Amino acid sequence: MSLPLPLLLDCDPGVDDAICLLLALASQEVTVRGVQTTHGNVALTSTTRNALDLLAFMERPDIPVYAGAAAPLIRAPLYAPDIHGAGGLGTVQLPLAGQNVKAEHAVLAFIRQVREQPGQLTVCATGPLTNLALAERLSHGVLRELRALVVMGGSIEAGAPKLGNVTAHAEFNAHADPHALRVVLESGANTVLFGLNLTRQVRVTRERTAALTALGTPAASLSADMLNGYLDLIEQRDQRVGALHDPCTVAWLLRPELFELEPARVQVRLNEDEQLGMTVREDGEPNVQLAVKADEDGVWALLMERLG
Repeated sequence: MSLPLPLLLDCDPGVDDAICLLLALASQEVTVRGVQTTHGNVALTSTTRNALDLLAFMERPDIPVYAGAAAPLIRAPLYAPDIHGAGGLGTVQLPLAGQNVKAEHAVLAFIRQVREQPGQLTVCATGPLTNLALAERLSHGVLRELRALVVMGGSIEAGAPKLGNVTAHAEFNAHADPHALRVVLESGANTVLFGLNLTRQVRVTRERTAALTALGTPAASLSADMLNGYLDLIEQRDQRVGALHDPCTVAWLLRPELFELEPARVQVRLNEDEQLGMTVREDGEPNVQLAVKADEDGVWALLMERLG
């Protein structure tokens, strides 16, 4: 692999999306070529504003932000202010950025960039996959031209007591646009899938956030503030431990040895009932590399090292 790796982030910031972006910006192994936003944790206007403000905070206004899909392919929009706060970044409010979103739609910008650099770009997708599904529909085969597509979504746990995090059966991103996930899973892309079965292994606690705060850097302090706000919100729902979902995607790019993957065939349920967005393993030819195990301490050590 030649470094630095050109990287696009497709995201819905979002506390953990924000930390995912901060980790990528702090790592010399990757070069963030652009951020494309989508509906998800909060509405598109807020996710786009958050991306712009985060880049301004990190003094990276040179990185373009493209606004994408404001709604799922078919179902009604679904948001998560109870987890990410009304604005998306927990209780944090960043200064407003001076730069503006690009005029080009995220889907068209994505197709253009991939066609210009076939086989070169890696995408970390940490929100609903609407942008990528639309790109595949508009330009069939474009997802196969990615070097890799690293997705946070779904939950693959046979017999787990709590499979989902938005319904009993479904993870948020998969449930928010299951039809888009179906398009991506059937696209033939080189997909690495990080579901709740993996990300719940990398826990967020008050001790972890205190350690981030103690680092004293702007990125670490911001991450700690956002995560503490996230913990405040989930504690209102009688949860005491959170999970570091989205940063696992970038962490894998930086330190693949921290994770164990296995080939799997994964599909998403589209039935209009309580199983909408449920992801399941099926027999047949693998369509993803499924992350199944994480070195929790190793992931946190990486985050501390890069944000410190």
